[in-house]
Amino acid sequence: MEVKAKARYIRMSPRKVRLVLDVVRNMAVDKARVQLKFMNKRAARPVLKLLESAIANAEHNFKLNRDNLFIKEIYADQGPTLHRFRARAFGRASAIRKRSSHISIVIADRNKEVKVDKEEKITEKEKPVSTKKVEKTSKKEQKVNK
Repeated sequence: MEVKAKARYIRMSPRKVRLVLDVVRNMAVDKARVQLKFMNKRAARPVLKLLESAIANAEHNFKLNRDNLFIKEIYADQGPTLHRFRARAFGRASAIRKRSSHISIVIADRNKEVKVDKEEKITEKEKPVSTKKVEKTSKKEQKVNK
């Protein structure tokens, strides 16, 4: 069972948020909460809030046990950018981009997680049609081959 939660329009650059997300990816939910609580990054606070929301969704809506949950996926996408300008020397203006993020999390139950075999079987119709391969050799290789 997978439970999803999203936090949208977080006024923080996705690049900075991803530093925090990389630490807690594939971690057990309780360990991730402790890690985020004591992390010295500004992005840790909205990520912690989102994680707690996802845990609450799992417990309330799907009756899942908190001890078996882990972070299956967590990622930050780019949100809209606010364009601002700052005055510079000689009457010029310089652009300032105030970026925002959309953070998504998927938590799953370890006991109910089904592992899918990644081997793909190719049927007769899907096999590529073989074509004659024309070999191109350089003049030096042709002299060596003679």
